[in-house]
Amino acid sequence: MSADNPKVTATRPSTTRTGLALAVVMTGVLITAVDTTIVVLALPEIERGLHVALASVIWIIIGYLLVVTLLASQVGRLGDMYGRVKMYETGFVVFIIGSALCAISWDEPAIIAFRILQGIGGALVTANSGAVIADLFPPEKRGRAYGFNGIGYSLGAVLGIVLGGIIVTFISWRWIFWINVPIGLVAVILALRVLHDGGTRERRKIDLWGMLTAGLGLFGILWAVTNLATHTLDLSLLLFLIGGIVVLIVFVFIEHRQTDPMVHLSLFKVPTMTPSLLASLCQGLANYAVLFLVLMYLQGPRGLSPLDASLLLVPGYLVGGAIGPFSGRMADKIGPVLPATFGLATQIIGLLLYAQLGMTTGLWLVVVASVVNGIGSSSFFPANNSAVMKAAPRQVFGIASGMLRTFQNTGMVFSFSMAILIASRSIPRQVAFAIFVGTAKLHGEIAQVFVNGLHSAFYASMIFLVVAAILSATRVRHGLITASAHKPVHTQN
Repeated sequence: MSADNPKVTATRPSTTRTGLALAVVMTGVLITAVDTTIVVLALPEIERGLHVALASVIWIIIGYLLVVTLLASQVGRLGDMYGRVKMYETGFVVFIIGSALCAISWDEPAIIAFRILQGIGGALVTANSGAVIADLFPPEKRGRAYGFNGIGYSLGAVLGIVLGGIIVTFISWRWIFWINVPIGLVAVILALRVLHDGGTRERRKIDLWGMLTAGLGLFGILWAVTNLATHTLDLSLLLFLIGGIVVLIVFVFIEHRQTDPMVHLSLFKVPTMTPSLLASLCQGLANYAVLFLVLMYLQGPRGLSPLDASLLLVPGYLVGGAIGPFSGRMADKIGPVLPATFGLATQIIGLLLYAQLGMTTGLWLVVVASVVNGIGSSSFFPANNSAVMKAAPRQVFGIASGMLRTFQNTGMVFSFSMAILIASRSIPRQVAFAIFVGTAKLHGEIAQVFVNGLHSAFYASMIFLVVAAILSATRVRHGLITASAHKPVHTQN
């Protein structure tokens, strides 16, 4: 199919084939979710094995997330141009190659560079998965489909935690990347047999200037924020911070002048789109830090091993995975506003429970808080994803899915940095950073001071969730997002 033929369409597949296709998409989400949790547990071993500097080790994670953030809207655009399924399958291939190269990395620059390549593949998979589902299912059934997709994420996160602990403890950190290869190959073979492109083809341009300025701006701010965890504020960090902000302002001006921008401003004219995307950003900013904050608490002051610490979080992911389809079904029946807002409110309660953790608190509270937080997260994501894709016109499903991923990942990237920065304010920076990557533990009075710092981080995350809940609730005045699903968005080619 050619991008020059925007009128190419396809009928929806049969129910059986749709179910198989959804399973393939779930596999893609699962493999990328595995990667978000499994690498965290391996950071200490990677640091020691490759002699990575302490201040650089977190870029193994941030580099991956930053690439996914920058490319999400652009590779979604490629899906609109050349086929969402084709780009989705290409993402798997790139992800597999990147994983294999990560597994054979020989030093710090190599592992970071190959993680960036892996991130390109992850961006192609995640940015197009939502659009593939939107092509497969009619609007009234998408919420349930996104709920099942949430199961893929939850299972992937659980597998990442369990397998990561086992692999790092008993085998080698390199196998956290090798394990992606057979799973990815199976997924590619299934995708080639089951998935077929549908929908329209739109001729679009890649916003290189937008990606460049957004990337430089975000990198400058992230570099300053993450280095503040190990260094005091000096002129160089201040210049990085100010420079990043200035470049992001330039990015906004560039986007206003582009005919086909990285951030598709015309989509913000669609009712409910703006609060949905901003709610996603704030939720990512608040929630992604939770995993790391809790692991810091369990491995630092409580002295647990990475495997024992992560196993306490498994129930939350399992319960959350079970809740996802129910939440998606509710979004289909009553609209996404109430399930999404309920999910955010529930997450606030979960973070409030986490903020009660102390030096002698029963570890059962960690399990309860993780379950409550998992219920909230799995209630929010299917409903909010459904809201975005219902509001987006069919011809820009790829762009809308990519923008959703961009906003989510922007929140996640800064959430990661925020967790380090806030925690490092309560004790010496180098000690906090060592706890974060799992290479140090705490005892005595300094441990209690560190726990107090973690409480501050949880309360800060709660504020972001409150903002997200308010944004989500404002969508009530737009109704249940029915009429807006057919409202045209004018794009320039």
